[in-house]
Amino acid sequence: MVVMDPTLLVESELHASGARFVIGCDEVGRGAIAGPVAVGLAVVDTSVGSQPDGLRDSKMLSEKRREALAPLAAGWALFSAVGLASADEVDRIGIIASLALAGKRALAELHSAGVAVMDSVILLDGSHDWLSPSLSTPLRVQTRVKADRDCASVAAASVISKVHRDRLMIAADDVHPGYGWVGNKGYGSAAHFEAIATLGPSAMHRHTWLHASGEPSGALQTAGE
Repeated sequence: MVVMDPTLLVESELHASGARFVIGCDEVGRGAIAGPVAVGLAVVDTSVGSQPDGLRDSKMLSEKRREALAPLAAGWALFSAVGLASADEVDRIGIIASLALAGKRALAELHSAGVAVMDSVILLDGSHDWLSPSLSTPLRVQTRVKADRDCASVAAASVISKVHRDRLMIAADDVHPGYGWVGNKGYGSAAHFEAIATLGPSAMHRHTWLHASGEPSGALQTAGE
């Protein structure tokens, strides 16, 4: 199967409709059983050139390739940011509200950096606008299924947020050893469940996502998601 590169065609259409900036938005860690959920943002305008060679949705890249592309994607975008919501917040308010909270935090970082978010369109991967309910001031949010595959700004956000979260999970492996987070990044591999059964859940786990047996409340996930 031929994999097409993401383009800036959708972003160009949004610029033509009056958007000064397009903010590509993607999340990572939604299906993990440990660690934060992360929302990445990548800002583009009409002045940006072609995206870095090989940029793809993070799920389509190896870990080594993502690590190489993340700084290139961050350097290509005018601005980028990653917002986080902790495992404890996921337990307390739920995953959708946590996604919105992480996205709000990332937008606040862009605002502090001087990005005119009110003059922007947020291009959000997927069919559900989980971001708007968290915003005190309404922003223009456009959802698009497979935007992380098709839209360069969203692909950049995907890679930047994935690498950011992966590095956090690798570092957490030193603090809470034994769960294999260097490899699974907090996702529900069989070895991860076995470690939970042996060690019990840690402070980094989403406790409401685990049954007493240590099995997840949903389907198994992989570290690339």
